[in-house]
Amino acid sequence: MPYYIDELKPGMSESFEKTVTERDIQLFGEVSGDMNPVHFDEEFARKTIFRGRIAHGVLCLSYISTVLGTKMPGAGTIFMSATSRFKSPVRIGDIVTTHCTVREVMLEKRRALFDCVCKVGATVAVEGEALVMVPARPKA
Repeated sequence: MPYYIDELKPGMSESFEKTVTERDIQLFGEVSGDMNPVHFDEEFARKTIFRGRIAHGVLCLSYISTVLGTKMPGAGTIFMSATSRFKSPVRIGDIVTTHCTVREVMLEKRRALFDCVCKVGATVAVEGEALVMVPARPKA
């Protein structure tokens, strides 16, 4: 069940947890076209600053979209913009926990600004903010 704009309040939060798999990286590379060898070639990736293969950073951003589009606000939400900072790599087998917290609600424009963070354990992998258009309550 989605949240309507009049139900959102600063401090409200939702989360999503996902274990990153080899299949996730393969499928994301195919869908996005990002076949950078740092994601697919262990020998190549060992020679980088990451010292091994990593997941696509934008894969974690998709987990933010998951929270906003399926949990809060939920169905009917329109993702308008995002800023992000990639802080730490995510690897196959890592459990990524994504939290999105309402920072501001703009009732008249049906917009909400969320603070978003993706963590592996206590380590921040991605942090940023997202602006969404929130569904209005249907008229009775």
